[in-house]
Amino acid sequence: MTRSGPVEDDDRVPWPEDSAAGKAPDASPARPSPPSEDDDEALVGWAFAQSPATAALYDTRLRLRLATVRMEQVIGRPEKAMRGLRVSEILVDPQSELTEQHMRRVLASGEEEQLQVTLRLPGHDRESVWTISLVPVRGRGGAVRGVLLSAQDVTAEHLARERLVLVNEASLRIGTTLDLARSAQELTDVAVPQLADFATVDLLPSIEGGEDPRAGPPGMPVKLRRVASRSVLEGSPEAVVAHGALATYPEASPAAECLATGRPLLRKVTPDALTAWERDAPERAARVRKYGFHSVLAIPMRARGITLGVVTFSRHRRPEPFERDDLLLAEEITARAAVCIDNARRYSRERRTSLALQSSLLPGRPPRQAAVEIASRYLPASARPGVGGDWFDVIPLSGARVALVVGDVVGHGIQASAAMGRLRTAVRTLADVDLRPDELLTHLDDLVIHLSAEADSAQVPSGDIGATCLYAVYDPVSRRCTLARAGHPVPALATPDGAVEFLDVPAGPPLGVGGLPFETAELELAEGSVLTLYTNGLVDSREQGADEGLQTLREVLARPATSLENSCDAVLEALLPDRPADDVALLMARTRALDTAHVATWDVPAEASAVARARKEACLQLDAWGLDEAAFVTELVVSELVTNALRYGDAPIRLRLIRDKNLIIEVSDGSSTAPHLRRARSSDEGGRGLLLVAQLTQGWGTRQTYTGKTIWAEQSLTAV
Repeated sequence: MTRSGPVEDDDRVPWPEDSAAGKAPDASPARPSPPSEDDDEALVGWAFAQSPATAALYDTRLRLRLATVRMEQVIGRPEKAMRGLRVSEILVDPQSELTEQHMRRVLASGEEEQLQVTLRLPGHDRESVWTISLVPVRGRGGAVRGVLLSAQDVTAEHLARERLVLVNEASLRIGTTLDLARSAQELTDVAVPQLADFATVDLLPSIEGGEDPRAGPPGMPVKLRRVASRSVLEGSPEAVVAHGALATYPEASPAAECLATGRPLLRKVTPDALTAWERDAPERAARVRKYGFHSVLAIPMRARGITLGVVTFSRHRRPEPFERDDLLLAEEITARAAVCIDNARRYSRERRTSLALQSSLLPGRPPRQAAVEIASRYLPASARPGVGGDWFDVIPLSGARVALVVGDVVGHGIQASAAMGRLRTAVRTLADVDLRPDELLTHLDDLVIHLSAEADSAQVPSGDIGATCLYAVYDPVSRRCTLARAGHPVPALATPDGAVEFLDVPAGPPLGVGGLPFETAELELAEGSVLTLYTNGLVDSREQGADEGLQTLREVLARPATSLENSCDAVLEALLPDRPADDVALLMARTRALDTAHVATWDVPAEASAVARARKEACLQLDAWGLDEAAFVTELVVSELVTNALRYGDAPIRLRLIRDKNLIIEVSDGSSTAPHLRRARSSDEGGRGLLLVAQLTQGWGTRQTYTGKTIWAEQSLTAV
């Protein structure tokens, strides 16, 4: 091949001389004559044409003068056909026009330039990426006489870089939450349009409950639930299955085959495949034909040895079919998503278990109390991994009294729920013993220390158990309320006149610290007062700090409300407009006062004849209440309890009858010694009194008071 134009060369290289040793200059053979310029021209032309580089030489009018054989192969046209044409005339493409603009700049500036272009070359079914180098060609005197264009195919490097970027994007965007459906949607959002035109995630139905999914037998249709999809077309018109719907995939489908083999599949949509789909899934086949699906990837979604479902990637707008590298990329991002989805599944299972456990441990709707009207709410955290250990309780006590409890175990998950259940059970057990609030918290503190020691010895992760608790006892007869708290937020009191205050209850250390005493606060409450107990998640939230939360709570409680239930709702709406970041327990109690007409009290003198008078007074009171039919049992119980106080107790002795839903009989004395139920031997003259009381009444017990003790018995009135 010869040049089509002269090539100017300023650097002439002299032909090397033969200076063999031992020969005088005049004795050397004749020097060969240098090659002619015509020879140089031919040699340069041959070298350029046969160069392995993809290059072309353009003159100052940007017309092609020379092209290498490799350039001819890439363009698909011989040099002769391209000579005299511009780049934009050789390849009709916006990128060619951009290249021409850069070539003009090189001619004007005399500086080398480089750019990257994406082209669809003639005879190629996919785009390729090229790095173009534009070098000014100078003649004698340094004038720019042309532009040398050399191109390097960097498609492989470009695709590898794009795949790496996509994998990195998948790492950042998939699994931002522990929500299963959202993680699946994030996978399809990453894949479309970078990898596919349409992507779907279908999971085995058993995964919904957080259980280990079970695939059906191979060679059979498979049922899958659609949890996510994404399309380059608005509204995903290609989709046959709606989100959340259960669909059956025939055994010949990519999804079923992929699950049966456990291996990824790369399939071209052939006429034979369409014929099979039209027979087994006509609606799917119609969509495939309508939108021009031509290439499909089906990737099994597996994590920790468990198959969760299948991810399908399809192309119908992008003409390039999937390749082996695309399959590897799809496997990589699917594997990352599978771990996130499995984490969400396991979290969902643990959360559901924790919620079920906590729900079973929290009280249901408490029975109607003479002492208080109750409204309560429990809200699990929205963002924490597992529910927490917040709880509340309403415990009926002897003497028509009621205990109100709110507590918070540190941590979240099943362990926190289990610890909460043990503490709630312990509080109920201690409440049955009728301990004062400060004593009850002391025993509860010892229990938490013991539980922490057990967890440490068993090497349980996060074995330390910490908790806060508020325990209050309200007596509707005296309208007195006694409270003690262990590191818990202070309760709020709203009086009937609309005033709101936070009660000054000594804080006490959190449960589990040990060695420090708890103190009580006692106050008299007006009938109709509202006592509000809560955990810290109510007032200390993402939206506001604790001080601001307490002020908001004060303002809400000061507003009049039609019911206690509405007050609960108003508190939550004001303080937690969105789902809480931490668990929240809220307990509101409106106090009642027991009518004095329902209570009768007598002082009992320390003499034997007082027993008969006590029986008589009790019968007269029952007659006044219209409870004559209860007189027989009441006489026996009063006789036994008063006799026991006279024999074993100290003055002062007092008898009290309380008419509530049941009849409550109480005898108080100045001794702190508690009686014990025992079975008398046949030879014993006494010792059968308390056994008789236990058999005749619905329940009985003792409680310590500041001046001694009270023995009580509760007699059912349902049959009266």
